[in-house]
Amino acid sequence: MKRTTIATILTAAATLAGATTANAFCGFYVNGAGGDMFNDATQVVLMRMGTRTVLSMQNNYKGPPEAFALVIPVPTVLQETDVKTLPKDVFGRVDQMGAPRLVEYWERDPCYVEPPRPQRGDRVYESAAMPPPSPDPSPGHGVTVEAKFEVGEYQIVILSAKDAAGLDAWLREEKYQIPAGAEPFLRPYVEGGMKFFVAKVDPAKVTFQDGRAVLSPLRFHYDADEFNLPIRLGLANSSGTQDLIVSILAPNQRYEVANYGNVTIPTNLDVKDAVKAKFGEFYAALFDRTVEKNPGAVVTEYAWSAGTCDPCPGPTLQGEDFATLGADVLAGAPGQVAPYQGWDLVLTRLHARYGKTVTEDLVFKAAPPIVGGREHVVADGKLEERSRPDSINNFQARYAIRHAWTGPITCKNPQRGIWGGPPSGVASDGVKPALDLAFAPRGAAKLPELVSQDIPELEVKAAAAAVGGDTTQANPPPGATPPGGAKTDKKSGCGCDTDGRGGAPALAAGLGVAALLRRRRRR
Repeated sequence: MKRTTIATILTAAATLAGATTANAFCGFYVNGAGGDMFNDATQVVLMRMGTRTVLSMQNNYKGPPEAFALVIPVPTVLQETDVKTLPKDVFGRVDQMGAPRLVEYWERDPCYVEPPRPQRGDRVYESAAMPPPSPDPSPGHGVTVEAKFEVGEYQIVILSAKDAAGLDAWLREEKYQIPAGAEPFLRPYVEGGMKFFVAKVDPAKVTFQDGRAVLSPLRFHYDADEFNLPIRLGLANSSGTQDLIVSILAPNQRYEVANYGNVTIPTNLDVKDAVKAKFGEFYAALFDRTVEKNPGAVVTEYAWSAGTCDPCPGPTLQGEDFATLGADVLAGAPGQVAPYQGWDLVLTRLHARYGKTVTEDLVFKAAPPIVGGREHVVADGKLEERSRPDSINNFQARYAIRHAWTGPITCKNPQRGIWGGPPSGVASDGVKPALDLAFAPRGAAKLPELVSQDIPELEVKAAAAAVGGDTTQANPPPGATPPGGAKTDKKSGCGCDTDGRGGAPALAAGLGVAALLRRRRRR
């Protein structure tokens, strides 16, 4: 079967000045002035159903204000009705929802009796019809302009090319200073019959903040048999390591890569109190160690129903978010029935970190459900620590600082090892997500000194706590038998179940979205 591709991840100047790390970029920067173009923040969100893919991307640019553009190989000719601009805030919600999270737990009063929780209702969302496309061809240099239109601040042309040299020449004649040596990277896509989405930006319509052009996110959709995300073209000008985080939304389905190794990040680790002040640095060290022990693997950091979370680092994704990111056009995909009726969309977050030696684009495949990273007691009264197969997707990268109950215990059958939000009068920072991980400080965080338990799969052994040092782990594990008490297998989590843009419901301790006094177990 002929391979088709989604979009290409490449940068014309992939690193910040003097830096060795950059986020991978969904597109190929070129500009009319010949100056350096920098990309330092990119988010890619994909929606997939049947053969239809919807790609949404947000990019921040730093460079000269002259006209510049991005070039993205796509499998089909896109029309104006296939492309739209999006609000930026939806990307922040997706990133926050799937990000690794740090929670701080206090052991609940062993004599407390938990009341029942209310149930959530189902949501129904509708789709929007898409008008038919209309091409606008024009030839030149073996390059044909298949379509031409404007969307927001973007002047878009869709190109086809007979050879990569012709495409190279066309771009240069149009005053785009493409990277030296880019033609060999373009060649396999031209030979594969790919089209090229060129979105030129008019700086007169762009707001600049701190030297960066603040551009509207772009979304486009198409139909293709394979579900791919090429990354090789990003190597054309990369001088260091690139981070790529891809969030995938699909009805009842998790994804992983088919042509590289897959590994889930170690989760449910209890950590020292010092992690609170440098969570991003801690997680970067954990991620780098995971990749070191699994060379070339893509790391799964999240796989969960997109409309719920436990614990929640912010508001849950809602129907309008799904429609914004492409649920409206998924409903009209070939072989699917409209309208969209509130599918259980699963959010998968995949994280890759790679250098110039990468040889293959990313190819995604459907994967079975997994669970892990929850406040769930398994054998011998211990919390689950890693991923395992299940009938639902409930996996997240979650790390906890714990404080044992120190108050009186007056009941006959105390229930130990049940964790939640802080007691009255104790402040909490709530659920802390690890964001901007490509730029997290690296090298200083020492995993053995920051974790309170061994990580055997990474060959990390926790350092012993110094006398009079960190006491946050001086507690019984969940489900443990307290001295003179009865063993229990009850468990509780630090959870919030948000139902709207305002955040979590009020909790007994009077905290907002970050306070976690209850846990709803997903079945």
